[in-house]
Amino acid sequence: MTQLLPNERIDYLVHEDLKIIQSPSVFSFSLDAVLLSRFAWVPIQKGKIIDLCSGNGAVALLLSKRSNAHITGVEIQEKLYSMAQRSVALNELTKQVQIDLGDIKEAPAHYGYGTFDALTCNPPYFPSMNQEDYNLNEHLAIARHEIHCSLEDVIRVSSQLVKQGGKVSMVHRPNRLMEILAYMRHYQLEPKKLQLIYPKADSEANMLLIEGLKNGRPDLHILPPLTVYGNDGEYTPELKRMFYGE
Repeated sequence: MTQLLPNERIDYLVHEDLKIIQSPSVFSFSLDAVLLSRFAWVPIQKGKIIDLCSGNGAVALLLSKRSNAHITGVEIQEKLYSMAQRSVALNELTKQVQIDLGDIKEAPAHYGYGTFDALTCNPPYFPSMNQEDYNLNEHLAIARHEIHCSLEDVIRVSSQLVKQGGKVSMVHRPNRLMEILAYMRHYQLEPKKLQLIYPKADSEANMLLIEGLKNGRPDLHILPPLTVYGNDGEYTPELKRMFYGE
């Protein structure tokens, strides 16, 4: 029986036959994790996948439904690492998914350079913050702000971890797009696929999904935009299919 710590609960992970341990004292997985897990290319049968900035393991768990490859998650926060590790055990996925406690900047030395076929990352979105916000919720601050790793760190490490021809998929904010493209090119991750996410049809994009190919040739494909909510305030049909299989 899975042990829950104070303030923890077990939730279902969207429409998948998966459960995940969450806690209101930390933060819960969000739409960006679900979108990334659907967007990312993964090997179907054999191979190795790594998920950086894993949080409570949502992306790694969702990827296990799309691939039989071995999945490694890396998380720096011990509380989130513990939740992710116990969620893996709860879903009886310990033979396929491993969660490691560690700093992503040390990952290439630990796992080896050019080791993985595919990499996913839901990194911190914001470059800085004030101390007051950090004190209010340290776990959320570390997940959302570049305290332990920068955008450049994420892209450099991603390039080092994947094989030649390996694919890196990331979710981020549109206002960082030019930085993302510049760093990807600098670290030999050629941008290949880009999709913008809009909260509503008449709003500005507030998320982006991007894929880079290690030492690939220039050939960027802009995918059709994805809208989250309709005018009725409900998920659009495409989002419902992602979440509930409708």
